[in-house]
Formats: sequence, structure tokens, C-alpha cells
Amino acid sequence: MNDATASSETIAAGDEDASSLAPPTVGATVHSLLDDAPTSRFHHRAVFISGMGFFTDAYDLFVISTVATIVATQWHLSTTQTSWVTGSAILGAFLGAFIFGRIADVVGRKTVYTVVAAIMIVGAVASAVAPNFLLLVIARFVLGLGIGGDYPVSAVLMSEYANRRNRGRLVGLVFSMQAVGLVVGPLVGLLLLSSGVNATLTWRLLLGLGAVPAAAVIYLRAKMPESPRFQASVKGQSAAAAAQLRAFTNGVIQATGAAPTTKSRMSLSQFLRNRQMLMMILGTAGGWFLFDYAYYGNTLSLPSILKEVSPNASLEMKLFLTLTMFVVFAVPGYALAVWRMDRIGHRRLQVIGFGVMATCFLVLAAVPAFTTMVGPFIAIFGVSYLFTEFGPNTTTFVLPSEVFPVEMRTTGHGIAAGVGKLGAFAGVFLVPQLQKGVGLRGMLAVAGVSALLGALVTFALPEPSQLSLEDIAERRVTRATPSHPSHP
Repeated sequence: MNDATASSETIAAGDEDASSLAPPTVGATVHSLLDDAPTSRFHHRAVFISGMGFFTDAYDLFVISTVATIVATQWHLSTTQTSWVTGSAILGAFLGAFIFGRIADVVGRKTVYTVVAAIMIVGAVASAVAPNFLLLVIARFVLGLGIGGDYPVSAVLMSEYANRRNRGRLVGLVFSMQAVGLVVGPLVGLLLLSSGVNATLTWRLLLGLGAVPAAAVIYLRAKMPESPRFQASVKGQSAAAAAQLRAFTNGVIQATGAAPTTKSRMSLSQFLRNRQMLMMILGTAGGWFLFDYAYYGNTLSLPSILKEVSPNASLEMKLFLTLTMFVVFAVPGYALAVWRMDRIGHRRLQVIGFGVMATCFLVLAAVPAFTTMVGPFIAIFGVSYLFTEFGPNTTTFVLPSEVFPVEMRTTGHGIAAGVGKLGAFAGVFLVPQLQKGVGLRGMLAVAGVSALLGALVTFALPEPSQLSLEDIAERRVTRATPSHPSHP
């Protein structure tokens, strides 16, 4: 890029003048320069490109709650059918994360990065023109395949570009684009309904608009290089990685030395039999599953939850309350996570967030008055949203991009994201049934227990904050190596 590097202390103020910075160390390895590079416009550019895809993911996933409310009335859908409309994209994301996460470790991150964006365009357009329930479910499933594939490549590519000091912040910034998607979806729906657009055109526009940012993502991602760490360590193409990195940063990062290549790549079967890798999967996938069950179940069921708390509220009022909750509580939570997570620690922040979520859900479940008055309910449920974003919603995305070895990083992240989406799929189906069977308070109690379990499984993970990706892998190997030779 034509921009000089900037220290992490001056991110908010913009990049420093080139004359005030030390020249880059020529001849250093790709890994070492990426680890120690000051945060610069190169990183911000990568954040924006990755974040645009994640904005699309969030918009497409969460706008369906409004669409399902309209479609269920128009097509006279049952509760189970409505859950399929809401959950089919999540089921697709479950498979897409597994499939494309693995492919990205085999063929490379950049190829998958573009393919999943194209799939999202197809899914969004097909959803918008779906003539009936079955075709809408199928189109949303296709869309979900692209969304699921975007999770591991967006997180890992940014993690592998990032420096050691601000990696959580940079990957968290990508994820924070979910906040924009959360706000834009209800806002567009509210504007369309308030302007007199008929309900049918409203839901079709809401779904079709998801193709617009996905199209922009394809153009932007075509300009990004392959992950330098993957290219150097897994493909053994250190010179090509260094050259592409210099070109992408316009010489800001001048890596010319070779990085050590991976001597023997771990196979998928070895990965799934490795004890340490299984612990990483337990911590990342287990925490993500438990979190997504509570988060997606509650968020996508929010219109029906608000209907129980305030039975006489119109659809526009429920959209307004949903938008208010996102703006007042969720958006500041994303900002706090990005600002503080590298100082607090990624694992520690996840435990804190789970703890506050559990407290809020259990308090709402224990005190009947809090679920019959809009004000107290929004306040307490809103605090849970604050610590959802300033906690596991961000960290479950960041941690899997750090704790797995480079040759299995998108595979590991894909497993974690896929299992997480399985939890979301379960939440979409179980939360409405629980609400009908045991009531709103019973449903919230189950969500509270899920959050407590999420905090517990998080302790299976190491604390990766402030460490380089290579140091995390080295420490893991060191702990697994016995201090003396073993004997048969």
C-alpha cells in the first residue's frame, strides 16, 4: 500500500508519517515480520475486506427472524415449518464450515474465500424469488453453505495477517461487522414496513439485498494475496509469500527470508486422534455450541419472546425494540471487545462473558415480574447482550483462529464454527418448543445453564493473547513432549 505503517497506539488517530517510523527489517522471515509489524493500513484494509463478508453473513442470518414472521402469516406455516425457514441457513452453515474449512487447509485460503462469496450471492437471490416454503428452505440452505464457509477463512486469514500484539483486536474487528449486520437488518425492515411497502415485497427485498455486499466482497477479495504464513509454512513457497506480501503492502512489510516449512503435515485422521487437538476442539467447538444454542435461539426467536412480554406490540414496535437492544447493548459490547480483549485475555474474556450471560438469564427465569414488564426485561436481557458481544460471541470466533496449527487451522476453526452452528440450529428449533412447553422463564433457565457449561469448557483452552501463532504451536508441542525418553 502507499501508506506508512502505524503503531498500535495510534490506530484511532490514523497512520503515522513514514518519516517517523523505523525502516522495515529487510531479510526477516514472513512470520517474524508479521508478528512484529506495527498495526497499519495494510491490516485495516484486510479487516475491511474480511469484515464485508462477515457483515453479509450476519445480515443474511439475522434478517430471517423478520422474514419468517411475515412469511409464516402469509403462507400459514406451522411452528415447525417456521423453524425450518429460520434454521435452514444455519444448518447449511454447519455443513459449509466443515467442508470449506477443510478445503481451505488443502488448496489455500484465498480460493475458498472467493468461492463462498459466490455461493452467498446465489443463495440470497434464490431466497428472494422463492415461490413457496420448500424452495425458500432450499435456497436458504445454499446460502448457509457459503456463510458457514466464510467463518473459518475470514477468521483465519485475518489471524494469519495479524501481528502478535493486536491479533485479537484485528480478528475481533472482522467479527464486529456482525454488529452492523444486526442493526441494518431490522432497520431496513422497519423502513420498508413504515414506508408502506407491502409485506410480500418487503421480505423479498430483505432477502435479496444480501447479494449486494456479497458481490462487492468477490471483487475486493480477488485483490488479496494468499495467507503468507500458510503459503510459506504449508506450501513451502516462502519467496512467493514474501513477494506477494511486499506487493500487497507496497513495501511496508519487506520479507525476503525463508520461513521454516512444515516437515510432515498432520492428516485429518491424525488431527482427530491427537489428544491435544481434541482438547482444543472441546474448548472451541464445545463453547461455541453452548453459546450459539442460547444466542441464536434467543435472538432469532426475539420477536416471539417480545410478543409474550408485550402481547399487544405491533411488528413495527417489536422491530424497534429489537433494534434498540442491538444499538444500546450489542454494539457497545462489540466495541469493548475489540478495545480490551487483548489486554484482558481472550480465554478470560470468554469466561467473564459466559458468567454474566448465565446470571442474566437465571435472574430473568427466577423473578416472574421481570418477564411481564417490557422495561425490566429489556434492561436485563440487554445486559446479557452486552456481555454476549463483550465475551463469547466475539471470542468463540477469535480463539479457534489461534490455537490450532497452521496446516489444520481452518479445519479446526471450521469444526468449531460448524459445531457452533449445530448448537444454533438446535436453539432455533428447541427455544420455540421450550417456550411453548415450559414457558419463557423455563426457556431462559435452560439458556442460563448452557452459558454456565460454556464457561466450564473454555478452561480446556490455553490463553493465546499476546503470543505469536508459532509460539502457541511451539508451546503446545513442548507440553506434549516428555522430559525424558519413553521406554516400551
